[in-house]
Amino acid sequence: MHQKLLKSILDIPSILSYQGYYRRGAAYLAMGKFKEALKDFQQLKKMCPNDPDTIRKLKECEKAIGKLNSEEVVAAPVPETDSVTNSIDVHRIGVSSTSVPTQMAIVAAAVATTAIAISTLSTKVATVVAAVAVVVLIIMGTRLWGGSGCVINAKTLDVEPQYSGARIEGDTITLDFVKKMIDNFKNQKPLHRRYVFQILQQTKKILKALPSLVDITIPEGKCITVCGDVHGQFYDLLNIFELNGLPSEDNPYLFNGDFVDRGSFSLEVILTLFAVKCMSPSAIHLSRGNHESKTMNKMYGFEGEVKTKLNGTFVELFAEVFCCLPLAYVLNEKVFVVHGGLFSVDGVKLSDIRMINRFCEPPEKGLMSDLLWSDPHPYPGRGPSKRGVGLSFGADVTKRFLEDNNLDLLVRSHEVKDEGYEIAHDGKLITVFSAPNYCDQMGNKGAFIRFEAPDMKPTIVTFSAVVSFSILFLIPITFSLALDSYFFRVVWFNC
Repeated sequence: MHQKLLKSILDIPSILSYQGYYRRGAAYLAMGKFKEALKDFQQLKKMCPNDPDTIRKLKECEKAIGKLNSEEVVAAPVPETDSVTNSIDVHRIGVSSTSVPTQMAIVAAAVATTAIAISTLSTKVATVVAAVAVVVLIIMGTRLWGGSGCVINAKTLDVEPQYSGARIEGDTITLDFVKKMIDNFKNQKPLHRRYVFQILQQTKKILKALPSLVDITIPEGKCITVCGDVHGQFYDLLNIFELNGLPSEDNPYLFNGDFVDRGSFSLEVILTLFAVKCMSPSAIHLSRGNHESKTMNKMYGFEGEVKTKLNGTFVELFAEVFCCLPLAYVLNEKVFVVHGGLFSVDGVKLSDIRMINRFCEPPEKGLMSDLLWSDPHPYPGRGPSKRGVGLSFGADVTKRFLEDNNLDLLVRSHEVKDEGYEIAHDGKLITVFSAPNYCDQMGNKGAFIRFEAPDMKPTIVTFSAVVSFSILFLIPITFSLALDSYFFRVVWFNC
């Protein structure tokens, strides 16, 4: 008995050491510092060689570093610009020499050269020529299918005569356009790049004019609906609109971050939300989540999806718009809505949040990081985050923040919940998550919350995932020198 107790006491330093390496490694991984994270998980592998979570995260680091290295090899230098959205006028598009037909010609020339070399030259010379041609083909494949080298120009923004999808007439995004775009998305028909660009330009202009903390006033007798993470689950987003009505000035929504990543239809989700924002800014409100960042988009799928469906320049364009998203909302001076949670210090006032300079990638620490990353826990005080970024906070922290700012309720998202929601901290905190059967495997419900003025009491509605049948959906995510070019994903959607 005493020997077991002594052994447990002696093991405490190693346990603490393991937790320290794990938390720091997880933090580095979440912030995109893959080489630093790799060192910590390599150390953990030595300490616990059979731990499955350590092995999984170690492989994740190695894969991310490998991808970055391969991208550096094939990447072409891109001149720095202040803003992609401001650099192009869709009404006056200049012709660029870097077009897909030119790239196709280079590919054809490489194939022809290889064929001639094999048929006419000696074996050794032909082998060298063939090797050079293969390198050219790989690099061009990256540009053509991966999209990392593409630019927005006349060839990408001119609308071809055969295009039959939704069209924006002039600069006005209408309800008819939004409905047709949604119908096209349901039938796997993409929106033309020109109109994607226009939506992003207009959305950035609207969001940039907003403060970091937005106050919303709901008239007496009217409602607003708050939704949590959607994560690229387009058909579940449409189900929310089917259950609760399309967004409008009389039926406004607030989507609380994490619109993209993990799901296979992140582009369709974000374009739908942005298009509605452009159509009627007061019909839909959008707050930033931790997944609206370059690092998370690179790791969890949105970057690859955009490169595949559009091109690499649009990755930068989306990143610019994401940096303009507000960080939090207050509804009728009673309900505080934020993606993650509260802060590492007491005494933070709403005025402090309004003063945050949000026009950047999320920092490693500070108020902005806490808002995007923090989680509640069931015991008093603060503690380290299980994610390695942000912190965990208790009911006493929630109570003090609400009292200091004369608020009644904190609504946040950021965590999957079995029922789609969870009420915690003596009823003062609600987590809402709107991606049912998360990642096609969690089996959870989704939820949204309706608040009716003037009392602003929450009414929670839960719903199940929309599943009709499954298909294998081929997405070329990247075409790198490592030849890690394609992966298959089973996606579920409603037809």
